[in-house]
Amino acid sequence: MDAFLDSLLRDHLLTVITFLPLATVLVLALAEGVAGLPESVWKWTSLASSLLGAALTLVLWQRFDPAASGLQLVEHTAWIPDFGIAYTMGVDGIALLLGALTSFLLPIVLVAAWSDITKRVRSFLFFMMALQTGMLGAFFALDLFLFYVFWETMLIPMYFIIGIWGGPRRIYATVKFFIYTMVGSLLMLVGIVVLAMLHQQQFGSLTFEYYGIGPATGILDLAIPTEGGAWWQRQSFLFGVFALAFAIKVPMFPFHTWLPDAHVEAPTAGSAVLAGVLLKLGTFGFVRYALPLFPQAALAYAPWIVGLALVGITYGALVAMVQSDVKKLVAYSSVSHMGFIVLGLFAMNPQGISGAVLQMVNHGVSTGALFILVGMIYERRHVREIDAFGGLARSMPVFATFFMIATLSSIGLPGLNGFVGEFLILLGAFQRLRMSAVIATSGVILSAVYMLWAVRRVFFGPLVHEANRVLSDLSAREKLVAVALVIPMVWIGVHPSTFTNPLDRAVTELIENMTKRAPDMALQAPEREAGTATHREAGE
Repeated sequence: MDAFLDSLLRDHLLTVITFLPLATVLVLALAEGVAGLPESVWKWTSLASSLLGAALTLVLWQRFDPAASGLQLVEHTAWIPDFGIAYTMGVDGIALLLGALTSFLLPIVLVAAWSDITKRVRSFLFFMMALQTGMLGAFFALDLFLFYVFWETMLIPMYFIIGIWGGPRRIYATVKFFIYTMVGSLLMLVGIVVLAMLHQQQFGSLTFEYYGIGPATGILDLAIPTEGGAWWQRQSFLFGVFALAFAIKVPMFPFHTWLPDAHVEAPTAGSAVLAGVLLKLGTFGFVRYALPLFPQAALAYAPWIVGLALVGITYGALVAMVQSDVKKLVAYSSVSHMGFIVLGLFAMNPQGISGAVLQMVNHGVSTGALFILVGMIYERRHVREIDAFGGLARSMPVFATFFMIATLSSIGLPGLNGFVGEFLILLGAFQRLRMSAVIATSGVILSAVYMLWAVRRVFFGPLVHEANRVLSDLSAREKLVAVALVIPMVWIGVHPSTFTNPLDRAVTELIENMTKRAPDMALQAPEREAGTATHREAGE
């Protein structure tokens, strides 16, 4: 038995980390059907499984070699060989950081929701753990068909989490979320099938493998035309269908309208996971698939995508500023912050991309913390209107302290995690998109305005409402949750190299691959700005 476990953790660590949450609740469901289990057993077993998954992710981090090139800890098994589909998993520095974020957040979210969810607890835990498997699998998958399976798997649990445990308008929010995401996903599936067909035409074998891990050359090695041939085989079309799916998931302006509704209606745990991890699948899709597979199309469309990112940064900030619902304010702040991440990715240089990936982690921690803290005050008052509060720093000083730290992290205070990511993104953007960087900087200022204004109205001033005088401060469980979230905020802020070192090799190889396949990238001038679709030609 020991030899089997050693082999499993040595050769199939990614599979164990990915499927441990789903396997746990499947075993619980089987035991429930045989003998019946109390809700407490479901809670404690799910929490123990999530903590074990986080511990195994630390083992994964320890085994990862930041100096090694290419993918590591690769697992490859033929799945449906007649159609060229394989079960292929692996990590680079980008997937490592996002997988670690996913494993880190789950136990925190489960503890935060310990007393929040009171109906259908078993079903809630089942869907949360299934969602965890879908998210981890999407980060680790290296076969496009496998990636699509995990991508779609995430949709189902989140649909039920919002639809069953959400607020009064949960049906509207969850249907809107489902339709938006499904449309983008189906278009991406078309692109995946076309890529497999192109591979068969060029190499004589059918495969969906992203890298050349199996016996066939990987899809990444395809020569995808930019002109000539069928329109649906060109980079512009294929980049478009992938980019649309990822833009909806981010979500980028103008595909963002599902997000505020989903956040507001979702339970606290759902909002935390949605903001903390699920949105990152969109930006991860850009950096893992859209940029390296279609670099010339990405270069051509970069000005427009950067323009939409800038609109999202400013629009999200301005709309957040006028919100009366504190949860909706945090939701619109996500639109603004995710625009920063897209800007960093499409700066297409090491500083911008590294900052964008790091900011994915930062946003997951800080915004996840804000949603959890908003959920804590909602449990006490059952209201989220900012005008219903005021002076909470007197009755709930510990809560106010943690909320202030999360706010400062979100707006990028030096010494906390948000500053490092935003600085790298702006540094990368300024090298190629100077005016865009200047415009994006206004988003930093606006985020400070609406977040600090909200903090002032909620926590300071007189205690106008009598109900706020008798509110209890954070319990020991809630303090544990808050401390667990603050630790990475400070750690990344004062020692970012712990998280940037694993990224260096992956980002460098990404840039090298894109430059090799799209030589025009090297000619991109610093003054090229969003809003112009023309390239400067060499020699101009």
